[in-house]
Amino acid sequence: MARKKFVILNGPNLNLLGRRQPEIYGYKTFEDHLAIIKGKFPNADILYFQSNHEGVLIDLIHEYGFTVDGFVINAGAYTHTSIALADALRSVTSPAIEVHISNIYEREAFRHVSYMKDACIASIVGRGMEGYDEAIELLIHKNETQS
Repeated sequence: MARKKFVILNGPNLNLLGRRQPEIYGYKTFEDHLAIIKGKFPNADILYFQSNHEGVLIDLIHEYGFTVDGFVINAGAYTHTSIALADALRSVTSPAIEVHISNIYEREAFRHVSYMKDACIASIVGRGMEGYDEAIELLIHKNETQS
């Protein structure tokens, strides 16, 4: 079986995980959790990018969106504002799964709107950092059933 390749994209302010609002997001950095993810999926190539800039995220989707087996995207605040980012996901052939560490539907009303949701094959919300692991598992399963 060929190695699968996935891209994890984190949007604005997620570079501060572990320090930013730990009562909501916890004390673990994403880099710490990425090591756990890579350990869980040793037969997959997992690339990780974080940017506070919408255009950079769009460029990464365009760059990898026809060659990887899937995206895991936590667009941060862009979830609720960026039609451009959602359109980028719709413009490529690689499937995407939306992830949110906290449950956006139990927070402020403006967070209940997700432009990413309809551009993704699934959404995982409120599962903490483990939501990223679940997204990779879903993408692997999707790829296995299509093989």
